[in-house]
Amino acid sequence: MLTAWAPAATAKDRHAPFTIPESQYVPVPWSEIAGWREDAPLAALQAFRTSCRAIRTRMSAPAASATAQGSEQRSGKALAGALGEPCRAARTAAIADDGKARAFFENHFRPVRISRLGEDDGFVTGYYEPIVDGSRTRTDVYAVPVYRRPSNLFVRGYSQASPSLPNKGEVFRKIGRRKLVPYYDRAQIEDGAIAGRGLEIAWLKSQTDLLFIQIQGSARIRMEDGSVVRINYDSHNGYPYTPVGRILIERNIIPREEMSMQRIREWMAADPQGAEEVRRMNRAYVFFREVPLGPQDEPVGAQGVPLTPGRSIAVDRALHVYGTPFFITGDLPIESPRAATPFRRLMVAQDTGSAIVGPARADIYFGAGREAGQVSGRLRHAARFVMLVPNSLDPVAQGRTMPLPKARPAKRIEKSLAGRGASKCRPARRAR
Repeated sequence: MLTAWAPAATAKDRHAPFTIPESQYVPVPWSEIAGWREDAPLAALQAFRTSCRAIRTRMSAPAASATAQGSEQRSGKALAGALGEPCRAARTAAIADDGKARAFFENHFRPVRISRLGEDDGFVTGYYEPIVDGSRTRTDVYAVPVYRRPSNLFVRGYSQASPSLPNKGEVFRKIGRRKLVPYYDRAQIEDGAIAGRGLEIAWLKSQTDLLFIQIQGSARIRMEDGSVVRINYDSHNGYPYTPVGRILIERNIIPREEMSMQRIREWMAADPQGAEEVRRMNRAYVFFREVPLGPQDEPVGAQGVPLTPGRSIAVDRALHVYGTPFFITGDLPIESPRAATPFRRLMVAQDTGSAIVGPARADIYFGAGREAGQVSGRLRHAARFVMLVPNSLDPVAQGRTMPLPKARPAKRIEKSLAGRGASKCRPARRAR
């Protein structure tokens, strides 16, 4: 979680401190950001405005409670307050071209290169919205259920009626009146642990289809009558996600350099028994809710706003705030599996995922359908991150007050140097 935050700036309090734990970050000039001038950021500004609507709603909501507000400040989620100023400006600004959109971000943010401590690069993957065939009723062809959240699923600190549950942490089911035990895992659910309770939203052809929908977090299900049902992530069963691809690499079933969602699908289709074993090693299981979106509407991310293909990213919610812009650069296999397509693009944090961990880690949303799935399925690459920090925050203030290490006693230093030998002595470097 963030260790410092600041609300929108006031005349009395400008440039409040800003920190993100376990990360290193340094301000950089706009001119040193590769590809910044070549990007077309109008789409990113539109995505940012979409995030701002959710931010304004949250900030204008009743104070909830002093306890809740205090919790948000401790967790850093109130950093969203610092986005209030650029959000207000974006709401009133008349911007209709990329040049003015770029100027908007330059005027209201300062760029900060960010990465995990000791590393230069971050890491990006991709995700998409699958489109699969399904049925409202069970048939011989469609026999795999898509479940909504069960009523016996409990998360401490949340009511069963809560519209939003955390995507990490422990999840329980109740036995008797008081006893709570871990919820059913994937194998138990596949074997029918919650069958027959009327939880089925739809039925699919295969467990592989369901697995990939659960990994992506949303889907469009085409029914036999031509209608489309939209489902979004609702909750999970409390077990950590285990990547199936990693298991297949470790078992030398699929080479690392060939790993993609399409290769996983091909292997699972060719070896159903092996697919069941490997699939069940991922004990995590996702429950969905049906959402009233049109067939062409984009899915809603964890922020509660529709995602923008190529401009929305999922980030680590414990470290970052929804609505934060990031400029990501890398050479990615966009055009083909072996291509190194230059990717220099301004993105907006609007989603999260249990596998997205770290200050420079993002899952890029590419849209819906087969082509988007092919691109996102082959993305597991290094990239560099520049975080756009609202002007009301000071990314270097914390460093000014950080105490330096105590000086080593002179006698101990002399003794140490003598032990090394004069020919190997070099001036000691001060750690930053």
